[in-house]
Amino acid sequence: MGNYGAAEQIGHKINRGIQLKKYHNILILVFVLSFGMGFPVFGETVKKLTTGDVIALQAQWGHGIVSIGKVYQAGGDYNTKAREMIAKMYGYDDGPVLFKPTKAVVDQFRETAGQALSYFVGGSVSEDHGFALQPWSEVRFENHDIVIQDGVAVAMGNYYFTDAGTGKAVKVEYTLGIRQSETDGRPVIFLHHSSLPFQPAH
Repeated sequence: MGNYGAAEQIGHKINRGIQLKKYHNILILVFVLSFGMGFPVFGETVKKLTTGDVIALQAQWGHGIVSIGKVYQAGGDYNTKAREMIAKMYGYDDGPVLFKPTKAVVDQFRETAGQALSYFVGGSVSEDHGFALQPWSEVRFENHDIVIQDGVAVAMGNYYFTDAGTGKAVKVEYTLGIRQSETDGRPVIFLHHSSLPFQPAH
């Protein structure tokens, strides 16, 4: 608070104008850098899980099971093929996965990627004979319904495994829980329950 002369007022206005211009230029630079580096901008939406993502994942899973069997029959490294499928399709790297395979009796629940690998190709669990080594020529999903809520998808229905040797299809019931990976946003399985249909005694 106080008094100053006209010359001082003019100098102050000029200096303030220079400062505002510098500030304006800095804002433009920040905006350009942010846009160029891919930072989220106002109004941008994150990709959400869709029904199409679930169906695509199911198709990839079925293809993976068939591919493991083909590699096994050809004398190739089916173990590595199965590891790659599990790493890509299941969310073991992000957290717990609830996996109850079809033909698991003693060790019903597969809590680790290693236990899942054992189920698909044999290994650490003595009861496992390698489900994917059957081999199967086709896996077809028939969804009863797919529900997506709060970024999580749950699909329930039947899938059919066609024996590569006999051509006979085996009907199996399933429930899949799918969410986006924390690493790269790809859809991954965190819940997989699979069982044969109930057979009444009469």
